[in-house]
Amino acid sequence: MVNQDINRRQLCEESQCCQPSWSFAEAGPIRCATEDSYSETRPADAMPSFSELGRAAYCPRQLYYARKHDEQEPPPEMEEIKSLAFRYAELKTASDETLSSLPIDPEPTAFRAKLGTLATRDDWEDLCDPVEQEYFVEGKDCHGVVHKLLAGDPPIPTLVSPGQPPDTGVWEPQTVRAVAAAKAVAWEREREIPRALVEYPAVGEVRTVPLTTRRIATYRRVLRTVQSMEGVPPRVNDSRCESCEYRSECGVTTRSLKSLLGL
Repeated sequence: MVNQDINRRQLCEESQCCQPSWSFAEAGPIRCATEDSYSETRPADAMPSFSELGRAAYCPRQLYYARKHDEQEPPPEMEEIKSLAFRYAELKTASDETLSSLPIDPEPTAFRAKLGTLATRDDWEDLCDPVEQEYFVEGKDCHGVVHKLLAGDPPIPTLVSPGQPPDTGVWEPQTVRAVAAAKAVAWEREREIPRALVEYPAVGEVRTVPLTTRRIATYRRVLRTVQSMEGVPPRVNDSRCESCEYRSECGVTTRSLKSLLGL
């Protein structure tokens, strides 16, 4: 059954308005009455979470407002979707009736086919039965929850997303979170972690994120941005604002293509 929230989730996924990897363990409470007092309530050297880096990769100002409002608890529907990632073996042979009651995007037949394709992966059994679940890890520069840690030499960190993937690869904010998770696990295990995974259980897909030089450079750029944040970052005021939940508070003005063309 195509869930009515799929399109909204996809917008949130790309913009990081809804953080699929959110966990209470990833960020401590941050409370602020005004923008001017914000930088005084959060320690300058506070280690960012994977989710915060993902938000900053999309828009540093969005991260500011998320921190300001202490928004850490994911919506219940996001948790329901995330739980599908721990039921692959069961859902691979589930009935149409069972699958139709779940928040999946393809129709039941197509969803089973997707899981059938996943089952051909070398890491299928590890995806179904990871050595660690909801694994909190603190690295040198960031911390967060790895939804799955797959067995292997080295182990592979996996993040679960409630949205839909792009045609190829993963969204850049998710890339930054995946690299952050791999770097944190590498720091903890004192060994190189060459890749991470991002799972999209609502559509039955898993994407690999190799830690390329370019991806690591993007992660480091975002990390520097977050570490140097003082006060309110500048507005972006572009297409990213259209799906952002903070656009009214932020004060941006979004305009349609027709209005921009004077139609």
